[in-house]
Amino acid sequence: MNLILLGAPGAGKGTQAEVICDHLHIPAVSTGNILREAMKNGTALGVKAKSFVDAGQLVPDQIVIEIIQERLAQPDCASGFILDGFPRTVPQAEALDQIGVRIDKVIEIYVPDEKIEQRLSGRRVCPDCGASYHVDYKPTATEGVCDKCGAAVVQRKDDHPDTIRDRLRVYHEQTEPLKDYYLKTGKLVTVEGQEEVSDTTRLTLQALEA
Repeated sequence: MNLILLGAPGAGKGTQAEVICDHLHIPAVSTGNILREAMKNGTALGVKAKSFVDAGQLVPDQIVIEIIQERLAQPDCASGFILDGFPRTVPQAEALDQIGVRIDKVIEIYVPDEKIEQRLSGRRVCPDCGASYHVDYKPTATEGVCDKCGAAVVQRKDDHPDTIRDRLRVYHEQTEPLKDYYLKTGKLVTVEGQEEVSDTTRLTLQALEA
């Protein structure tokens, strides 16, 4: 099954992606993780992407699409995948269609803006392996240390309270139109994000069968 996860920053897409991966035995393809890895490894596409990131600009669609194409061509995606963080805009979704990527279902994790602000300000990430945590909802076993690789976790600049509202505005303007795009294809299923992660997970797995 080829899936897309939609939702505002901090809605819990990454957490649900991990659950779906285990449930369906397919990989999560996180655009953010792929870009960070490409930049860290200094690949040709990574160097291109880094020049935009360092300038505080969005990485152009063409570079992101090329990186996605490379990732989806790998053997572990042959039986399905979850796209997390891509597409972010309708033109990206159209580009995905144009390169022949079949999408079976689009799952939106919906959480109100005020809840998003609370969640994001407490989020911590590992700069080395990309693992994501939260000081309240998903703390590390040892405070400040990544469970997976032992590196120090950090609060991303994007998760500072003074930038969260701006990120939400950008999401509503640029990414939310994807809901209508996929609703017209009959592929969109909306899951209401719950207080307990396990409850959201239950609803997400139900959505897979819908």
